[in-house]
Amino acid sequence: MIFTDRVDAGQRLGEALRPLADAEPVVLGLPRGGVPVAFEVARTLRAPLDVIIVRKLGVPFHRELGFGAIGEGDVRVVHEAIVRMSRADQEDLAEVERTEREELARKARRFRQGRSRVPVEGRTVIVVDDGIATGATAQAACRVARAQGAARVVLAVPVAPPDAVTTLREDADEVVALSTPSDFAAVGEWYEDFSQTADEEVVDLLSRSTGETGEAHPGR
Repeated sequence: MIFTDRVDAGQRLGEALRPLADAEPVVLGLPRGGVPVAFEVARTLRAPLDVIIVRKLGVPFHRELGFGAIGEGDVRVVHEAIVRMSRADQEDLAEVERTEREELARKARRFRQGRSRVPVEGRTVIVVDDGIATGATAQAACRVARAQGAARVVLAVPVAPPDAVTTLREDADEVVALSTPSDFAAVGEWYEDFSQTADEEVVDLLSRSTGETGEAHPGR
């Protein structure tokens, strides 16, 4: 299955998720590329849209190895086994987390432009990205949504490798992937147009969605 662009992917994904409309879900897009897809899903389901911002915590001196992830609301997910294996100094780990929290806060301000986070406590949350490669970011997002109080977490993507879908079912109550090609190599191969999503587009889509759903969340 080839998608024209993220709008096309989002419209198709929204139709697949239409049975969830009665659950009055919150749709959370992973910036940046997941937000145009999530916008179309939210529009189809008439659901509020927000971003879910996660930051990987990388082991000092080996940053590609993640020892956990953080999200808004002081959510922190840590893989203790990796922390022990890394033998990293606790002060160094804390410094990594401080740096990533500053970046997380910066991105939240940039994308929301003064609006506060859409509350997810007790609600069905649909986490949306434009596709999955390794699944690490999607896994972190699902765990963060759960830690923020989501009653049910659904991970929804246009395309993903079969093994990643299997793994992610451990962190999401349901995984919806329109296409799971066995010859998967990269997300962009399954789009005719996979051009980069700009920060400005994310800001615009969040603002437009707030206007369409009527759910405003002014900053405090």
